[in-house]
Amino acid sequence: MSETTRSPMPLSETRSPMPLLFRRHSSGEIRNLASLSSSLLPAFGTVMGESSVRLKRFLIAPYDRRYRLWQAFLVVLVVYSAWSSPFELAFSKASTGALLPVDLVVDAFFAIDIILTFFVAYLDKSTYLLVEEHKKIALRYVTHLWFPMDVASTLPFQAIYRVVTGKTSRGQVFGFLNLLRLWRLRRVSKFFSRLEKDTRFSYFWTRYFKLICVTLFAVHSAGCFYYWLATRYHNSESTWMGANIPDFKSRSIWLGYTYSMYWSIVTLSTVGYGDLHAVNIEEKIFTIFYMLFNIGLTAYLIGNMTNLIVHTAVRTFVMRDAINEILRYAKKNRLPEGLREQMLAHLTLKFKTAELQQEQVLEDLPKAIRSSILQQLFRTTLQNSHLFKGVSDDFIVQLVSEIKAEYFPPKVDIVIQNEIPTDFYIIVSGAVDVVTYKNGMEQFLSKLGSQQMFGEIGVIFNIPQPFTVRTKRLSQVVRISHHHFKQLVQPLHEDGKIIHTNFIQHLKGLKNEELAEMPLVSEFLDDLISEEASMNEAGAQDQQENELSATTSSLSKTPSTRVIIHGYHPDHKPKSGGKLIHLPDSIENLHSIAESKFGRRGSTILMADGSQVEDLAALREDDHLYIF
Repeated sequence: MSETTRSPMPLSETRSPMPLLFRRHSSGEIRNLASLSSSLLPAFGTVMGESSVRLKRFLIAPYDRRYRLWQAFLVVLVVYSAWSSPFELAFSKASTGALLPVDLVVDAFFAIDIILTFFVAYLDKSTYLLVEEHKKIALRYVTHLWFPMDVASTLPFQAIYRVVTGKTSRGQVFGFLNLLRLWRLRRVSKFFSRLEKDTRFSYFWTRYFKLICVTLFAVHSAGCFYYWLATRYHNSESTWMGANIPDFKSRSIWLGYTYSMYWSIVTLSTVGYGDLHAVNIEEKIFTIFYMLFNIGLTAYLIGNMTNLIVHTAVRTFVMRDAINEILRYAKKNRLPEGLREQMLAHLTLKFKTAELQQEQVLEDLPKAIRSSILQQLFRTTLQNSHLFKGVSDDFIVQLVSEIKAEYFPPKVDIVIQNEIPTDFYIIVSGAVDVVTYKNGMEQFLSKLGSQQMFGEIGVIFNIPQPFTVRTKRLSQVVRISHHHFKQLVQPLHEDGKIIHTNFIQHLKGLKNEELAEMPLVSEFLDDLISEEASMNEAGAQDQQENELSATTSSLSKTPSTRVIIHGYHPDHKPKSGGKLIHLPDSIENLHSIAESKFGRRGSTILMADGSQVEDLAALREDDHLYIF
């Protein structure tokens, strides 16, 4: 919904947050949409018009770039607060010394953030609409736990006490009040959650850094609290610190901090040497709880690290298992070494190019996006192939949506001689060899490269594939189904004529060695050349149109019907062999073809059993027709 709908509802309740992804008056574009929160969704039926692009005055978009930078800066200050709060509890002298002005500056920044929060629009969880009313924003903030906790963690209690009383106090109450600053740690949790969803950053290293931060905070907090227990005990000599450092309270702060961190680390790692250990009952109780906490922390760290490592290696495990399965299968069935190597090469390439395979990458995308991607990747390749030069843009757009991209390793057969023609291919990159087999011997015919096509002769003539096509090096090809191709050509007559002309020109350019392996194609070209030579100038255009119509019809039928025609009565002794043709659309065209083949038009069409043909639709593949 938007202003364009003229709804009586307030603008703040009808404005969708989505346009903020693209245009905002307060900042530039958000360039990486993957880094946005998954909760940023428009309501069903929401209309996003120009009127909903801008926020009201004195409001900040929650995903504004500059506001995000401000939040990141506050995370740095939170790190300082997480370190200073336990430290100032244990070492009260530091809280009234050098760290006091630093604390005041940090608290001032968080006080500014409290004020800014009253001007930050928020997303309604029930409607997924961006709320922009100042009253609602303020009411939401002050009625939640966030506001009192933010204020309590920001107030400089020690400085206020000093201003009011004029005295500097090192009482323990201020040390515990400073622990309220740990409330700010929720910002760090949200910060890491955003980083883990942001594809610009490595998930592995983000999680790894987060685990390190959790461990360091636990070690630091435990060490500081353990030192605080030593300073509060009535007999300093009966503490873990007093047993190792006499008169430790008057010694250097950093000496005590070093000892406390050493105790915390060796206790966490359970490799202590016994030089620092619990002495009194309070320290022993704390140590018990700390070591129980360490059990959970250690399990959390090990579980997360194991999950990260296994996640990075899972594809390797799957690949190794698949290779082992292939080796066992080949050994059990005693497959030859060459065939086994082809199987291994194809499997290895499949894993290496898994992220590039069209079906896997495009599977979950809408059809319009898939079509646009395929247009971007393969449109030029299709237009430059010999069969589709000059066809309309509509034909290319429809055809490119039906293609499939595949990778093939070197020395792998893509098309096998004499197999049923189901697809033909266009080379995107790489090279292939066209070979044939004679008397069990392999004979090289030609080499094909980028933007060249193979397999189309078998598809168009509806004959077994005449050649074997083998990759010369790593090759990427696009596969076109003959079923989709013929369905597409059928209604597009002009494109069918262009494809027919291109195909004829391609056949005329084939080598003699290749034509010798395709008798049907050679006969077709011989007949075409003889017809062109015998046609007079006046009737040339009509005859060419008839032949063009017959051949184009063969493209549009699924599959086309082929018959064998003879120029005599079925009871007479044959004078010559028959002619294999594609069945035309009408009996009149069939008589015209007979005239061009045998020199006489004929008036009667009989089957081999003597029955007369009156309807061409009743004919079947490879029927013999006698025209006289």
